Amino acid sequence: MALAALFGRRKSPEEMLRQNQRALNKVIRELDRERASLERQEKKLVVDIKKMAKSGQMEAVKIMAKDLVRTRGFVKKFILMRANIQAIALKVQTLKSQAAMANAMKGVTKALRNMNKRLNLPQLQNIMMQFERESEIMDLKEETISDTIDDVIGGEDDEEETEVIVSQVLDELGISLDHELSDITPGLEKPHLASTGQKKAVAATGGGGGGVGSATDDLQARLDQLRRGDDD
Repeated sequence: MALAALFGRRKSPEEMLRQNQRALNKVIRELDRERASLERQEKKLVVDIKKMAKSGQMEAVKIMAKDLVRTRGFVKKFILMRANIQAIALKVQTLKSQAAMANAMKGVTKALRNMNKRLNLPQLQNIMMQFERESEIMDLKEETISDTIDDVIGGEDDEEETEVIVSQVLDELGISLDHELSDITPGLEKPHLASTGQKKAVAATGGGGGGVGSATDDLQARLDQLRRGDDD
């Protein structure tokens, strides 16, 4: 603390670069001002030389010409000095940028080191395996729920279709029953089909009463076969 109070605080490299950058910029500005002053003086000398030459004062013209040559030499030197100082300033700026990049890389490296220390690879693999397993379970549940919903919705449709089919079958059975009854009792409903039905019944059984019983049994067998088909 005592040394710091006597000699001041020790500056960091970044602060030193910043200070040198400011000093170089200040020198460049001063050189520009001096060069502008010399250029104005040069123009004034040219005007004065022309006046002295018109008035015939050749000695003064020679002296002023020498002064003009020296002034132009100083202007060239100032321009060269400015170029050199500007090159140095660019190098300082480059160093400053490199130092900033180094600090940034240092911070990133430190952050990566901390992240690598905190990162547990086996734990991460376990987490990924658990995630994959839970995802598969969720997919299976969604598929089961979708199938259940489809079955419920489809069951209602199947029930309606079943009722329609049963109605159609019953209608067809009713028509067949009418035909069979017409064949059995031709005199009651359809007299014009009586002879054909009686001939078939008599030819099959050999008599009137036996023909009626055979037709009834055949009809019952068909109904039973249809019922067995619906049960299957």
